[in-house]
Amino acid sequence: MKLIAGLGNPGPRYAESRHNVGFLVVDELARRWASEVTRYERRFQGLLGQAQRGGESIMLLKPATYMNLSGQSVAAAWRYYKLATSDVLVVHDDLDLAVGQLRVRPAGSAGGHKGLSDVLRHFNTDEVPRLRIGIGKVHRDATVEYVLSRFEAEERPLIDAAVNSAAEAVECWLTSGTAAAMNKYNRRRDGETRSRKTADESPAEGESS
Repeated sequence: MKLIAGLGNPGPRYAESRHNVGFLVVDELARRWASEVTRYERRFQGLLGQAQRGGESIMLLKPATYMNLSGQSVAAAWRYYKLATSDVLVVHDDLDLAVGQLRVRPAGSAGGHKGLSDVLRHFNTDEVPRLRIGIGKVHRDATVEYVLSRFEAEERPLIDAAVNSAAEAVECWLTSGTAAAMNKYNRRRDGETRSRKTADESPAEGESS
C-alpha cells in the first residue's frame, strides 16, 4: 500500500490558490484512476480516496486541517495503515521553484514550507519522499498574500502542464521508485529551462553579441 498526500487548504475560498497545487495533483490522479477523493475520513481529518494500481492499493489524501497542520492528517493515515515512511509521497507547492518546475526528493528539510514542516514534525524524520511543484518566487514580505492568490492567466498553461507532469511523476514513483522519478522529472524541466535560456540569450538577427 502507498499513500499520496496532496497538501492544501480546504474550502472554495482556497480552491484555485497557488498553495493548493498539491490538491490539484491528487484530483488529477483520482480522475486518471477513476477514483474520488470526496469522502471525509474523520480519523484522518481529511478527504480520502482509494485506487488500485498494479495490484497495489493506493490511498489518496487531501488534509482538511489547513496547511499548517497538515502533519496531523498525513501522520494519522500513515500510522493507521502501518506504512513505512518510504511508502508515503507528499505533494506540495514550492516558492523556490519557477512556476511549473518539478522536484522529486526522497528526504530533506521543509525549506520553509509550513505544511511539509508539520508533516516532518509528526513523522519525526525528514526522510519522507516529496514532490515539489514550483509556484514562483516573491519577496518574503508578500509570501502569505502570494501563496493564497490565484495563478495569473499567462501562468495557467504552465501550471496545468505541471499538474499533468506531476501526476505522471507520481505514477513513475509508484512503479519505478524515487530515483527513477527524480532522474526523469527533475532533469526534464532543467533541460527545458537551460535550452530556453540559451535561446533567449542568443543575439537576435541584427543585434550585436
